Amino acid sequence: MEITAYTADSAFDVLQREWNPLLQRAPVNHVFYTWEWQKTWWEAYCPGDLRVLACRQDGQLVGIAPLFVTESVGKRTIQIIGCVDVTAYLDFIVYQEHLTSVFAAFANYFAACREDFDVLDFCNIPFDSPSRKILPGLLEERGFSTDVEQQEVCPIIELPKDWTGYLRMLDKKQRHELRRKIRRVQGSEKAIDWYIVNGRHDLDEEVTHFVRLMAASDPEKAAFLRNDKNLRFFRKIVPLLQECGWLQMKFLTVDEERAAAYINFVYGDRVMVYNSGHDHRDYADLSPGIVLLAYSIRHAIEQGYQTYDFLRGDEPYKYRMGGRDNPVMNIRAS
Repeated sequence: MEITAYTADSAFDVLQREWNPLLQRAPVNHVFYTWEWQKTWWEAYCPGDLRVLACRQDGQLVGIAPLFVTESVGKRTIQIIGCVDVTAYLDFIVYQEHLTSVFAAFANYFAACREDFDVLDFCNIPFDSPSRKILPGLLEERGFSTDVEQQEVCPIIELPKDWTGYLRMLDKKQRHELRRKIRRVQGSEKAIDWYIVNGRHDLDEEVTHFVRLMAASDPEKAAFLRNDKNLRFFRKIVPLLQECGWLQMKFLTVDEERAAAYINFVYGDRVMVYNSGHDHRDYADLSPGIVLLAYSIRHAIEQGYQTYDFLRGDEPYKYRMGGRDNPVMNIRAS
């Protein structure tokens, strides 16, 4: 195993052709690990010194550790690109058939470069990731002290085969409430519809409407969008993922006015709820956000997706809609 450490932004260009094909051979694969997401995040935030590790065996790329070095609480810290905000899952990208040997090579690299950093801090690691199971032990064998703990949760729904099956998953009270909200919308005198943004729409215009609804729905979201880096990242990643076929932007309209919106990622067999927005002021009586979410879940079932992922955060509505906790882990070593 041979490790090459890339410290210039050109790393993404050098590895572009091999990045996503390797990801397809990894045991855990999320949209946040793709070349498109990682490169866009780095260009938007660039919070330290880049250090992308490429592991090769006989010339074949078998592992990528997309990392950077930054100052955190007075310590030189190595983190995964994307940590911690605007992503839900992060990880090392490792060929399934070479897990132990690739992680050993990465651990050897960290041990040989200990003077370059004080802490390894790998956030947003999925609970089922081999990184959680393999890497800490390898680091301890090389003299590191490690700590693995639950960082947060990503509530998920394992989708049934039909809408009736989904409703049965909810407790009686929530099932009644959801049906009542849908009936209210369906019985409204106002013209209510919903749509998914596609090639017939002006994407820039739709993004502008989404940003408006997102800011209107929550003061914290409004503050998030006032950060130029956040807004720049958002406006760049949306069309890029749309082009890749991994984006699903949905709107619910009331009398042809956009009242609620969701941005989902559709990747593999999973639909992931990335962000949302709705108009509290004019349409609260219709619960447009929850209704659109229900339509989105039903659409995911009809399209044959296996998992509906609410991503990071334990907001109550996720559990009311049937979400069950899926832990996200943090690996620290020093």
